[in-house]
Amino acid sequence: MSARMIIVAAPSGAGKSSFVERLSREMPILVDTVTYTTRPMRAGESEGHPYHFVTREGFAALVEQGFFVEWAEVHANLYGTPLDQIENAWRDGKVIIMDVDVQGAATFKAKYQDAASIFILPPSIEELRRRVIKRDGGRTVDIELRMKNAAREVSFADRFDHQVVNDDFERSFAEFKALVQKLIETKA
Repeated sequence: MSARMIIVAAPSGAGKSSFVERLSREMPILVDTVTYTTRPMRAGESEGHPYHFVTREGFAALVEQGFFVEWAEVHANLYGTPLDQIENAWRDGKVIIMDVDVQGAATFKAKYQDAASIFILPPSIEELRRRVIKRDGGRTVDIELRMKNAAREVSFADRFDHQVVNDDFERSFAEFKALVQKLIETKA
């Protein structure tokens, strides 16, 4: 049986969003869920890309309505995955691919035991630090918290079905794509 859900996790800045966004464009069978978040919008982002941006009050109201299949607090912001996006994709014969934190990955694996999971590893925590600072234009105020969290998250990598080290984007992406294609064809 082929995978209906592929869960991708990694520390912030390891490349999981870039991998998932690009692969979703290249493989139309994949549907990337759009997570809701309370974090501020970054330069280059807009509503619905890559997140739905809501207030903490709006997020709390959605939680009360049972809107999310899972939600968590990460780096002092709330993130949640809407259930209807998953159900709609499956109804249309699509495969869900989502980038989540390790906490979200554990929740999804518990709820959807047939889901495949992939952890994207940075080549090192120092390289991850460099990438996050570059991505955020040097304006990362919580870099030490992010690196502490990254080290903790990396310690969970062996709990995932597969790992990919993102040391060279194009080579690592090709490895990631081949893995996802294999998972879709037949769940390992």
